[in-house]
Amino acid sequence: MAILFSNATVLPMTAAGNAPRTFAGWVGVDGNRIALVTESETAAAEFRAAHPGLREFDCRGKLVMPGLVNTHCHAAMTLQRSLADDIALMEWLHDYIWPFEARQTADDVALGMTLGVVEMLLGGVTSFVDMYYFENRCVETVERLGIRAMLGCNYFDSNVDEVMPQVEEAVRLAAGCDRVQIALAPHSPYTVSPENLLRGKRLADKYGLHLMIHISETQDEVRIVREKYGKTSVEHLDGLGLLGPKTIGAHCIHVTDSDIETLAARGVAVSHNPQSNMKISSGVAPVERMRAAGALVTVGTDGTCSNNDLDMFEEVRTAAFLQKSATGDPVALPAWEALRLATVNGARAMGYADGELGVVREGALADLIVVDLQKPHLQPVNDVVSNLVYCGKASDVDTMVVDGRIVVENRCVAGVDLPALYAGVAAAVARIKAGR
Repeated sequence: MAILFSNATVLPMTAAGNAPRTFAGWVGVDGNRIALVTESETAAAEFRAAHPGLREFDCRGKLVMPGLVNTHCHAAMTLQRSLADDIALMEWLHDYIWPFEARQTADDVALGMTLGVVEMLLGGVTSFVDMYYFENRCVETVERLGIRAMLGCNYFDSNVDEVMPQVEEAVRLAAGCDRVQIALAPHSPYTVSPENLLRGKRLADKYGLHLMIHISETQDEVRIVREKYGKTSVEHLDGLGLLGPKTIGAHCIHVTDSDIETLAARGVAVSHNPQSNMKISSGVAPVERMRAAGALVTVGTDGTCSNNDLDMFEEVRTAAFLQKSATGDPVALPAWEALRLATVNGARAMGYADGELGVVREGALADLIVVDLQKPHLQPVNDVVSNLVYCGKASDVDTMVVDGRIVVENRCVAGVDLPALYAGVAAAVARIKAGR
Protein backbone atom coordinates (compact mmCIF):
# COMPACT_ATOMS: atom_id res chain seq x y z
CA MET A 1 0.00 0.00 0.00
CA ALA A 2 1.31 3.45 -0.93
CA ILE A 3 1.59 6.18 1.72
CA LEU A 4 1.59 9.97 1.37
CA PHE A 5 2.70 12.38 4.07
CA SER A 6 1.15 15.74 3.20
CA ASN A 7 1.72 19.33 4.32
CA ALA A 8 4.76 18.32 6.36
CA THR A 9 7.93 20.04 7.41
CA VAL A 10 10.45 17.73 5.75
CA LEU A 11 13.97 17.21 7.11
CA PRO A 12 15.78 15.14 4.46
CA MET A 13 19.22 14.98 6.20
CA THR A 14 20.80 15.45 2.76
CA ALA A 15 21.85 19.09 3.09
CA ALA A 16 25.46 20.09 2.57
CA GLY A 17 27.13 23.37 3.43
CA ASN A 18 24.65 26.22 3.60
CA ALA A 19 21.91 24.38 1.68
CA PRO A 20 18.39 24.56 3.17
CA ARG A 21 17.82 21.82 5.73
CA THR A 22 14.02 21.70 5.80
CA PHE A 23 11.15 22.51 3.47
CA ALA A 24 7.37 22.35 3.45
CA GLY A 25 6.12 19.57 1.23
CA TRP A 26 5.10 15.98 0.61
CA VAL A 27 6.78 12.57 0.95
CA GLY A 28 5.37 9.55 -0.86
CA VAL A 29 6.13 5.88 -0.25
CA ASP A 30 5.55 3.09 -2.77
CA GLY A 31 6.49 -0.43 -1.73
CA ASN A 32 9.51 -0.27 0.56
CA ARG A 33 11.03 2.82 -1.09
CA ILE A 34 10.51 6.55 -0.96
CA ALA A 35 8.98 7.43 -4.32
CA LEU A 36 8.26 11.14 -3.91
CA VAL A 37 9.95 14.03 -2.13
CA THR A 38 8.57 17.32 -3.32
CA GLU A 39 7.55 20.89 -2.55
CA SER A 40 5.07 20.77 -5.44
CA GLU A 41 1.37 20.36 -4.68
CA THR A 42 0.89 19.35 -8.33
CA ALA A 43 3.42 16.51 -8.02
CA ALA A 44 1.71 15.37 -4.82
CA ALA A 45 -1.66 15.35 -6.60
CA GLU A 46 -0.19 13.26 -9.41
CA PHE A 47 1.20 10.76 -6.90
CA ARG A 48 -2.18 10.61 -5.19
CA ALA A 49 -3.94 9.96 -8.52
CA ALA A 50 -1.43 7.27 -9.49
CA HIS A 51 -1.93 5.37 -6.23
CA PRO A 52 -5.66 4.96 -5.58
CA GLY A 53 -6.35 3.68 -2.09
CA LEU A 54 -3.15 5.07 -0.59
CA ARG A 55 -2.93 6.01 3.09
CA GLU A 56 -2.56 9.76 3.49
CA PHE A 57 -1.38 11.46 6.66
CA ASP A 58 -1.97 15.17 7.12
CA CYS A 59 1.23 16.35 8.75
CA ARG A 60 0.41 19.99 9.44
CA GLY A 61 2.44 20.97 12.49
CA LYS A 62 4.54 17.84 12.16
CA LEU A 63 7.98 16.89 10.88
CA VAL A 64 8.87 14.01 8.55
CA MET A 65 12.47 12.83 8.82
CA PRO A 66 14.56 9.65 8.61
CA GLY A 67 14.22 7.18 11.45
CA LEU A 68 16.98 7.08 14.05
CA VAL A 69 19.68 4.38 14.02
CA ASN A 70 20.88 2.97 17.36
CA THR A 71 24.29 1.45 16.61
CA HIS A 72 24.95 -0.31 19.90
CA CYS A 73 22.54 -1.81 22.37
CA HIS A 74 21.70 -4.97 24.26
CA ALA A 75 17.94 -4.73 23.78
CA ALA A 76 16.99 -7.82 25.78
CA MET A 77 18.63 -6.30 28.85
CA THR A 78 15.37 -4.42 29.38
CA LEU A 79 14.71 -7.25 31.85
CA GLN A 80 17.61 -5.90 33.92
CA ARG A 81 16.56 -2.26 33.84
CA SER A 82 17.30 -0.69 37.26
CA LEU A 83 18.27 -4.09 38.64
CA ALA A 84 21.58 -2.84 40.01
CA ASP A 85 22.32 0.88 39.93
CA ASP A 86 25.01 3.02 41.59
CA ILE A 87 27.41 0.10 41.96
CA ALA A 88 31.07 -0.18 40.90
CA LEU A 89 31.51 -1.84 37.50
CA MET A 90 33.17 -5.11 38.50
CA GLU A 91 30.77 -5.67 41.40
CA TRP A 92 27.88 -4.76 39.08
CA LEU A 93 28.95 -7.36 36.51
CA HIS A 94 30.04 -10.20 38.77
CA ASP A 95 27.41 -9.95 41.52
CA TYR A 96 24.33 -8.85 39.61
CA ILE A 97 24.36 -8.81 35.82
CA TRP A 98 26.16 -12.03 34.94
CA PRO A 99 24.31 -14.14 37.57
CA PHE A 100 20.97 -12.79 36.26
CA GLU A 101 21.98 -13.60 32.68
CA ALA A 102 23.04 -17.12 33.66
CA ARG A 103 19.46 -17.82 34.79
CA GLN A 104 17.80 -16.43 31.64
CA THR A 105 16.33 -18.76 29.06
CA ALA A 106 16.11 -18.15 25.33
CA ASP A 107 12.43 -17.34 25.83
CA ASP A 108 13.36 -14.69 28.40
CA VAL A 109 15.78 -13.09 25.97
CA ALA A 110 13.13 -13.03 23.23
CA LEU A 111 10.71 -11.41 25.69
CA GLY A 112 13.26 -8.79 26.71
CA MET A 113 14.00 -8.14 23.05
CA THR A 114 10.28 -7.58 22.43
CA LEU A 115 10.11 -4.96 25.18
CA GLY A 116 13.28 -3.29 23.91
CA VAL A 117 12.10 -3.14 20.31
CA VAL A 118 8.72 -1.71 21.35
CA GLU A 119 10.50 0.97 23.39
CA MET A 120 12.70 1.87 20.42
CA LEU A 121 9.80 1.93 17.96
CA LEU A 122 7.87 4.33 20.19
CA GLY A 123 11.00 6.50 20.37
CA GLY A 124 11.67 6.90 16.66
CA VAL A 125 14.31 4.17 16.23
CA THR A 126 13.77 2.41 12.91
CA SER A 127 17.10 0.51 12.90
CA PHE A 128 19.26 -0.90 15.66
CA VAL A 129 22.47 -2.86 16.13
CA ASP A 130 22.27 -5.41 18.91
CA MET A 131 24.82 -7.50 20.78
CA TYR A 132 23.48 -10.25 23.02
CA TYR A 133 22.77 -13.94 23.53
CA PHE A 134 20.24 -16.17 21.72
CA GLU A 135 20.06 -13.76 18.79
CA ASN A 136 18.88 -16.69 16.67
CA ARG A 137 15.71 -16.67 18.79
CA CYS A 138 15.33 -12.91 18.28
CA VAL A 139 15.15 -13.05 14.48
CA GLU A 140 11.43 -13.88 14.62
CA THR A 141 10.80 -11.08 17.13
CA VAL A 142 12.43 -8.49 14.90
CA GLU A 143 10.65 -9.73 11.79
CA ARG A 144 7.27 -9.69 13.53
CA LEU A 145 7.59 -6.20 15.00
CA GLY A 146 8.76 -4.70 11.72
CA ILE A 147 11.95 -2.94 12.82
CA ARG A 148 15.27 -3.08 10.94
CA ALA A 149 18.12 -4.74 12.83
CA MET A 150 21.61 -6.13 12.86
CA LEU A 151 21.70 -8.90 15.47
CA GLY A 152 25.17 -9.59 16.82
CA CYS A 153 25.71 -13.02 18.34
CA ASN A 154 27.72 -12.25 21.47
CA TYR A 155 30.38 -14.65 22.69
CA PHE A 156 33.14 -15.01 25.25
CA ASP A 157 35.78 -17.72 25.49
CA SER A 158 33.43 -19.48 27.88
CA ASN A 159 30.50 -19.88 25.45
CA VAL A 160 32.06 -19.72 21.99
CA ASP A 161 31.26 -23.37 21.15
CA GLU A 162 27.61 -22.78 22.04
CA VAL A 163 27.27 -19.55 20.07
CA MET A 164 28.90 -20.51 16.76
CA PRO A 165 26.09 -22.92 15.76
CA GLN A 166 23.55 -20.25 16.77
CA VAL A 167 25.20 -17.86 14.30
CA GLU A 168 24.70 -20.29 11.44
CA GLU A 169 21.09 -20.90 12.47
CA ALA A 170 20.45 -17.15 12.71
CA VAL A 171 21.88 -16.61 9.23
CA ARG A 172 19.51 -19.26 7.89
CA LEU A 173 16.49 -17.82 9.72
CA ALA A 174 17.21 -14.25 8.57
CA ALA A 175 17.80 -15.18 4.94
CA GLY A 176 14.22 -14.42 3.95
CA CYS A 177 14.00 -10.95 5.52
CA ASP A 178 15.91 -8.00 4.05
CA ARG A 179 15.41 -6.03 7.27
CA VAL A 180 17.49 -8.41 9.38
CA GLN A 181 21.24 -8.85 9.29
CA ILE A 182 23.29 -11.18 11.48
CA ALA A 183 26.72 -10.29 12.85
CA LEU A 184 29.48 -11.84 14.94
CA ALA A 185 29.94 -10.12 18.28
CA PRO A 186 32.99 -11.16 20.30
CA HIS A 187 32.59 -9.34 23.60
CA SER A 188 35.96 -7.58 23.87
CA PRO A 189 39.70 -8.06 23.35
CA TYR A 190 40.18 -8.91 27.03
CA THR A 191 37.40 -11.52 27.36
CA VAL A 192 37.99 -13.31 24.06
CA SER A 193 41.31 -14.91 23.14
CA PRO A 194 43.09 -14.17 19.85
CA GLU A 195 42.20 -17.67 18.68
CA ASN A 196 38.50 -17.16 19.29
CA LEU A 197 38.55 -13.64 17.85
CA LEU A 198 39.93 -15.14 14.66
CA ARG A 199 37.41 -17.96 14.79
CA GLY A 200 34.63 -15.38 14.76
CA LYS A 201 36.33 -13.44 11.96
CA ARG A 202 36.50 -16.55 9.79
CA LEU A 203 32.80 -17.25 10.29
CA ALA A 204 31.93 -13.61 9.55
CA ASP A 205 33.99 -13.76 6.35
CA LYS A 206 32.31 -17.00 5.33
CA TYR A 207 28.86 -15.39 5.36
CA GLY A 208 29.85 -11.78 4.62
CA LEU A 209 28.79 -10.59 8.08
CA HIS A 210 29.72 -7.56 10.16
CA LEU A 211 31.78 -7.83 13.34
CA MET A 212 31.01 -5.81 16.44
CA ILE A 213 33.07 -5.60 19.61
CA HIS A 214 33.57 -3.42 22.69
CA ILE A 215 36.84 -1.52 22.25
CA SER A 216 38.74 0.49 24.87
CA GLU A 217 35.65 0.87 27.03
CA THR A 218 37.42 1.04 30.38
CA GLN A 219 40.88 1.73 31.73
CA ASP A 220 40.90 -1.80 33.19
CA GLU A 221 40.40 -3.24 29.70
CA VAL A 222 43.28 -1.18 28.30
CA ARG A 223 45.54 -2.28 31.17
CA ILE A 224 44.66 -5.98 30.81
CA VAL A 225 45.20 -5.97 27.05
CA ARG A 226 48.52 -4.18 27.38
CA GLU A 227 49.68 -6.61 30.08
CA LYS A 228 48.67 -9.62 27.95
CA TYR A 229 49.72 -8.47 24.50
CA GLY A 230 51.88 -5.38 24.91
CA LYS A 231 49.51 -3.31 22.77
CA THR A 232 46.50 -1.06 22.98
CA SER A 233 43.14 -2.70 22.30
CA VAL A 234 43.02 -1.11 18.84
CA GLU A 235 46.57 -2.22 18.01
CA HIS A 236 45.81 -5.74 19.20
CA LEU A 237 42.61 -6.06 17.13
CA ASP A 238 44.25 -4.47 14.10
CA GLY A 239 47.15 -6.88 14.30
CA LEU A 240 44.64 -9.76 14.15
CA GLY A 241 42.94 -8.24 11.08
CA LEU A 242 39.64 -7.61 12.85
CA LEU A 243 39.31 -3.93 11.98
CA GLY A 244 37.67 -2.91 8.72
CA PRO A 245 34.61 -1.28 7.12
CA LYS A 246 32.43 -4.11 8.44
CA THR A 247 33.54 -3.58 12.04
CA ILE A 248 31.50 -1.64 14.61
CA GLY A 249 33.53 -0.69 17.65
CA ALA A 250 31.50 0.24 20.71
CA HIS A 251 32.73 2.97 23.09
CA CYS A 252 36.36 3.64 21.97
CA ILE A 253 36.94 5.85 25.00
CA HIS A 254 40.55 5.27 26.01
CA VAL A 255 42.18 5.54 22.59
CA THR A 256 45.46 7.15 21.60
CA ASP A 257 45.98 9.47 18.64
CA SER A 258 47.51 6.52 16.81
CA ASP A 259 44.47 4.38 17.65
CA ILE A 260 42.19 7.07 16.22
CA GLU A 261 44.20 7.20 13.01
CA THR A 262 43.91 3.42 12.72
CA LEU A 263 40.14 3.41 13.30
CA ALA A 264 39.71 6.07 10.63
CA ALA A 265 42.06 4.40 8.14
CA ARG A 266 40.38 1.00 8.50
CA GLY A 267 36.88 2.47 8.10
CA VAL A 268 35.70 1.20 11.51
CA ALA A 269 32.33 2.58 12.65
CA VAL A 270 32.62 3.89 16.20
CA SER A 271 29.46 3.71 18.33
CA HIS A 272 29.51 6.46 20.93
CA ASN A 273 27.40 5.65 24.03
CA PRO A 274 27.60 8.80 26.16
CA GLN A 275 24.94 8.15 28.79
CA SER A 276 26.12 4.63 29.60
CA ASN A 277 29.73 5.79 29.71
CA MET A 278 28.80 8.59 32.11
CA LYS A 279 26.68 6.38 34.36
CA ILE A 280 29.32 3.72 34.95
CA SER A 281 32.19 6.23 34.93
CA SER A 282 33.94 4.71 31.96
CA GLY A 283 35.16 8.08 30.67
CA VAL A 284 34.47 10.39 27.73
CA ALA A 285 35.11 9.25 24.18
CA PRO A 286 37.14 11.78 22.14
CA VAL A 287 34.41 12.15 19.54
CA GLU A 288 35.63 15.45 18.15
CA ARG A 289 39.16 14.14 17.68
CA MET A 290 37.78 11.04 15.95
CA ARG A 291 35.56 13.11 13.67
CA ALA A 292 38.48 15.41 12.83
CA ALA A 293 40.53 12.36 11.86
CA GLY A 294 37.79 11.21 9.49
CA ALA A 295 36.46 8.32 11.58
CA LEU A 296 32.83 7.27 11.11
CA VAL A 297 31.22 8.13 14.46
CA THR A 298 27.68 7.08 15.32
CA VAL A 299 25.50 6.98 18.45
CA GLY A 300 24.08 4.10 20.48
CA THR A 301 22.30 3.73 23.79
CA ASP A 302 24.08 0.64 25.14
CA GLY A 303 21.96 -1.57 27.40
CA THR A 304 19.14 -0.53 29.69
CA CYS A 305 20.92 -1.66 32.83
CA SER A 306 23.65 0.92 32.24
CA ASN A 307 21.67 3.79 30.70
CA ASN A 308 18.69 3.03 31.69
CA ASP A 309 16.60 3.47 28.56
CA LEU A 310 16.72 3.21 24.77
CA ASP A 311 15.85 6.84 24.08
CA MET A 312 17.96 7.99 21.14
CA PHE A 313 16.75 11.59 21.39
CA GLU A 314 18.30 11.75 24.86
CA GLU A 315 21.44 10.05 23.59
CA VAL A 316 21.96 12.52 20.75
CA ARG A 317 21.45 15.48 23.06
CA THR A 318 23.86 14.04 25.63
CA ALA A 319 26.47 13.35 22.94
CA ALA A 320 26.38 16.99 21.88
CA PHE A 321 26.43 18.38 25.42
CA LEU A 322 29.19 16.04 26.58
CA GLN A 323 31.58 17.02 23.77
CA LYS A 324 31.00 20.71 24.48
CA SER A 325 31.72 20.13 28.17
CA ALA A 326 34.71 17.83 27.66
CA THR A 327 36.43 20.01 25.07
CA GLY A 328 35.54 23.37 26.60
CA ASP A 329 34.29 24.40 23.18
CA PRO A 330 30.63 25.46 22.89
CA VAL A 331 30.62 24.83 19.14
CA ALA A 332 31.86 21.23 19.42
CA LEU A 333 29.49 18.66 17.87
CA PRO A 334 26.79 21.12 16.74
CA ALA A 335 23.17 20.03 16.51
CA TRP A 336 23.25 19.22 12.78
CA GLU A 337 26.33 17.00 13.11
CA ALA A 338 24.94 15.31 16.22
CA LEU A 339 21.78 14.39 14.34
CA ARG A 340 23.83 13.03 11.44
CA LEU A 341 25.49 10.59 13.86
CA ALA A 342 22.07 9.03 14.52
CA THR A 343 20.83 8.98 10.92
CA VAL A 344 23.22 9.15 7.97
CA ASN A 345 26.25 7.83 9.84
CA GLY A 346 24.31 5.07 11.57
CA ALA A 347 23.01 3.84 8.23
CA ARG A 348 26.56 3.68 6.87
CA ALA A 349 27.69 1.73 9.93
CA MET A 350 25.06 -0.91 9.14
CA GLY A 351 26.50 -1.29 5.65
CA TYR A 352 24.01 0.76 3.64
CA ALA A 353 25.27 2.85 0.76
CA ASP A 354 25.17 6.63 0.97
CA GLY A 355 21.66 7.81 0.19
CA GLU A 356 20.04 4.40 0.71
CA LEU A 357 19.05 4.74 4.37
CA GLY A 358 19.04 7.49 6.96
CA VAL A 359 17.84 10.14 4.49
CA VAL A 360 14.60 11.30 2.89
CA ARG A 361 15.25 11.13 -0.82
CA GLU A 362 13.57 9.44 -3.76
CA GLY A 363 14.82 5.87 -4.11
CA ALA A 364 15.90 5.51 -0.49
CA LEU A 365 14.47 2.82 1.78
CA ALA A 366 11.26 4.06 3.39
CA ASP A 367 12.28 4.26 7.06
CA LEU A 368 10.55 7.43 8.24
CA ILE A 369 9.27 8.99 11.43
CA VAL A 370 6.70 11.70 12.03
CA VAL A 371 7.51 14.03 14.92
CA ASP A 372 4.73 16.12 16.44
CA LEU A 373 6.08 19.65 16.76
CA GLN A 374 2.97 20.88 18.57
CA LYS A 375 4.50 20.48 22.02
CA PRO A 376 5.41 23.22 24.50
CA HIS A 377 9.05 22.13 24.59
CA LEU A 378 9.29 22.31 20.77
CA GLN A 379 7.85 25.80 20.40
CA PRO A 380 8.68 28.27 19.01
CA VAL A 381 10.40 26.76 15.99
CA ASN A 382 13.33 29.09 15.49
CA ASP A 383 15.48 26.17 14.31
CA VAL A 384 13.93 22.73 13.74
CA VAL A 385 17.23 20.84 13.99
CA SER A 386 18.22 22.56 17.24
CA ASN A 387 14.77 21.84 18.66
CA LEU A 388 15.05 18.15 17.77
CA VAL A 389 18.54 17.73 19.21
CA TYR A 390 18.32 19.95 22.27
CA CYS A 391 14.60 19.69 23.12
CA GLY A 392 13.23 16.56 21.42
CA LYS A 393 11.90 13.56 23.29
CA ALA A 394 11.04 9.99 22.33
CA SER A 395 7.41 10.71 23.15
CA ASP A 396 7.27 13.32 20.37
CA VAL A 397 7.23 10.54 17.74
CA ASP A 398 3.71 10.07 16.45
CA THR A 399 3.93 7.68 13.49
CA MET A 400 6.63 5.48 12.01
CA VAL A 401 7.18 3.63 8.76
CA VAL A 402 9.87 0.94 8.38
CA ASP A 403 10.58 -0.58 4.99
CA GLY A 404 7.38 0.99 3.68
CA ARG A 405 5.16 -0.52 6.39
CA ILE A 406 3.35 1.46 9.08
CA VAL A 407 4.61 0.03 12.37
CA VAL A 408 3.59 2.86 14.72
CA GLU A 409 0.48 4.98 14.29
CA ASN A 410 -0.80 7.49 16.84
CA ARG A 411 1.80 6.08 19.26
CA CYS A 412 0.44 2.53 19.00
CA VAL A 413 2.74 -0.31 17.94
CA ALA A 414 1.08 -2.58 15.42
CA GLY A 415 0.16 -5.98 16.83
CA VAL A 416 1.39 -5.37 20.39
CA ASP A 417 -0.74 -5.73 23.53
CA LEU A 418 1.28 -3.55 25.91
CA PRO A 419 -0.41 -4.59 29.23
CA ALA A 420 0.12 -8.27 28.36
CA LEU A 421 3.75 -7.58 27.44
CA TYR A 422 4.39 -5.76 30.72
CA ALA A 423 2.79 -8.59 32.72
CA GLY A 424 4.90 -11.19 30.94
CA VAL A 425 8.08 -9.23 31.58
CA ALA A 426 7.28 -8.79 35.27
CA ALA A 427 6.63 -12.53 35.68
CA ALA A 428 9.87 -13.47 33.93
CA VAL A 429 11.94 -11.09 36.05
CA ALA A 430 10.35 -12.34 39.26
CA ARG A 431 11.14 -15.93 38.30
CA ILE A 432 14.73 -15.16 37.33
CA LYS A 433 15.42 -13.17 40.51
CA ALA A 434 13.99 -16.02 42.57
CA GLY A 435 16.44 -18.37 40.89
CA ARG A 436 13.74 -20.58 39.40
